Order: sequence, then structure tokens, then C-alpha cells
Amino acid sequence: MVCQQLGGINGVGFYASSIFQLAGFSTTIGTISIACLQIVVTGVGIAFIDKAGRKPLLLLSGSGLVAGSILTAVAFYLKAQEISVGAVPGLAVTGILVYVGSFAIGMGAVPWVVMSEIFPVNIKGQAGSLATLVNWFGAWLCSYTFNFLMSWSTYGTFILYAAINALGILFIVVVVPETKGKSLEQLQAAINA
Repeated sequence: MVCQQLGGINGVGFYASSIFQLAGFSTTIGTISIACLQIVVTGVGIAFIDKAGRKPLLLLSGSGLVAGSILTAVAFYLKAQEISVGAVPGLAVTGILVYVGSFAIGMGAVPWVVMSEIFPVNIKGQAGSLATLVNWFGAWLCSYTFNFLMSWSTYGTFILYAAINALGILFIVVVVPETKGKSLEQLQAAINA
């Protein structure tokens, strides 16, 4: 849940129009593109969650979040340095669309699925409530800090998000168990091993 929120999704989602405007791209076309992309990619994620597994989708999603953040950072770096300014709008919108599509295919829904599968029945309510509290606190923190970060550095903000998402990939590789097709007993044995 921490990786899901601190990777920047609420900042990008809530302030997409501002990001497109700063990059010199049409806010209307950009936000409509995001909405259409989210619908399609979320459907793809739903179709593949039981075929591909939870962990591969999270890793694919995390990798896309890093790539999208880097593309957007490069766009704003070019703008700040006044290099290839004509490429900025295209790079920025590509980065944001890669970012949003990557979130929709895995990091958006899969943590909730994994959370529902790893907790034993006797603590599922309390643990799920705590995980949801952490999620909403992360959402607030991301939303609250986004404008401050963008005022500090537009490209630095997305470099920070790329770094957080890269740490999220490492966390997924090391800590997150694959839950596809496993019973609660098998998951508990794997977690406790």
C-alpha cells in the first residue's frame, strides 16, 4: 500500500491537467487520453491477474511506473534547460500515459487483491483496516506534497517518483509472495519460512 501511494499516483492523477499545461500539451486531449487508457488497461489487468499472477503484474506495473516517471522527468529537464523544447510535450504526455497505464495494469488493483489473500481469517478485519489506513495516509501525503515538489523541481519530482517506484520493485521482488492459486495455509507457510 505504501508503494502504491508514495510512487506518486495521486499527484499525477489529481494534477494531470497542470502537468500537461506545464509541458505545453493540450489539457483536454491529455485528460481524455488518460481516461480512455485507464479503462482499456484496467480491463487487460483484470483479464490477466489470474493467468499471469499477482507478482508478475506488480513487477510489470512497477517497471512501467519507473519508465513513465523517467520519461516525464526527461521532458521537464529538457524544458528547464531549454534543450529540444519541441520534444517536451510529446515526451511528457508519453511519460504520463505510460505511468498511468502501468499503474492501472497492476499497482492500482493488485495490492488490494494480495492484501485480501495473505491475512488469516482471525486478523483479516483488523489487518485490512490497518492496510487501508496506511493506503489513505499515503494518498493524502502524496496529494499534499505534490505541488510543493513541483514548485521545487518539475523534473526532480518525477526522478523522486522513479526512485520510490524502483524501491517498490525491490520490495516486491524480496518481500511480496505470489498468491495465485495458493491456499491460505500455503501462503502462511511461505511467509513464515
